[in-house]
Amino acid sequence: MLHQPHPKACLCPAGSSGQSGFRTVSPARGHPAAAPVPAASWTRLGRGAESPLPRDGGTRSRKKSFLFSALYAAFIFGGRHLMNKRAKFELRKPLVLWSLSLAVFSIFGAVRTGAYMLYILMTKGLKQSVCDQSFYIGPVSKFWAYAFVLSKAPELGDTIFIILRKQKLIFLHWYHHITVLLYSWYSYKDMVAGGGWFMTMNYGVHAVMYSYYALRAAGFRVSRKFAMFITLSQITQMLIGCVINYLVFSWMQQGQCHSHVQNIIWSSLMYLSYFVLFCHFFFEAYIGKTRKERKVD
Repeated sequence: MLHQPHPKACLCPAGSSGQSGFRTVSPARGHPAAAPVPAASWTRLGRGAESPLPRDGGTRSRKKSFLFSALYAAFIFGGRHLMNKRAKFELRKPLVLWSLSLAVFSIFGAVRTGAYMLYILMTKGLKQSVCDQSFYIGPVSKFWAYAFVLSKAPELGDTIFIILRKQKLIFLHWYHHITVLLYSWYSYKDMVAGGGWFMTMNYGVHAVMYSYYALRAAGFRVSRKFAMFITLSQITQMLIGCVINYLVFSWMQQGQCHSHVQNIIWSSLMYLSYFVLFCHFFFEAYIGKTRKERKVD
């Protein structure tokens, strides 16, 4: 069972002095106060965007994550069985719109969360950027944190196109979708340290990846090097994820990062498995394929 989070720091409007911005209210003794969010980030989009996911248990959300994952797995095996006897669907235009919508969403998410993380990193340093919990409750960042968690459910739709178009479905694809959904929905309520890094990196990689998918679906010829760059970016993301987990664990021992060992273990195993699988995919798709082509020549 996951432990309940420590009392959270909150960002409260400045007092009656008329100053703009926020003051920081410290959490329980021994834990760092959340870094204040710059007043400039108080935009209409983020204003008052309280997270609907309950953090005092989150049982319903966690059950839904398992339900979505089970339905997703059932669709994979059932859908592939049904499509064995049917002609493939083209679905080019729907795929373009689907990929383009996710690309735009990811670009906005990367810009908004990236700006916040850069501000914390430049003004408070690496440790605060990793241990900072205000990412989950800041006026703008909390909206994009919640949007990130929710987006893991509709992103399962990627697989629908693969199955209906009778394309090759690799283990990495559906394993990645299921585990990210489960981990995101389980970790969000606990506001664990490192979440800002995890979400921002994912937004950034997906912004490039879905843009690439949209271009390919629209019929544009995209250099193979661009696809290699995306996979290398994903491998780098997994390495950084492992490093962030190590930093969280180290600083948690000093009482400076809020997390718990169970979450760090699962997150580390997840990122490590992704790293291995993406490295294997890179070798098979690019290095191994190139060697085979040279032998044929």
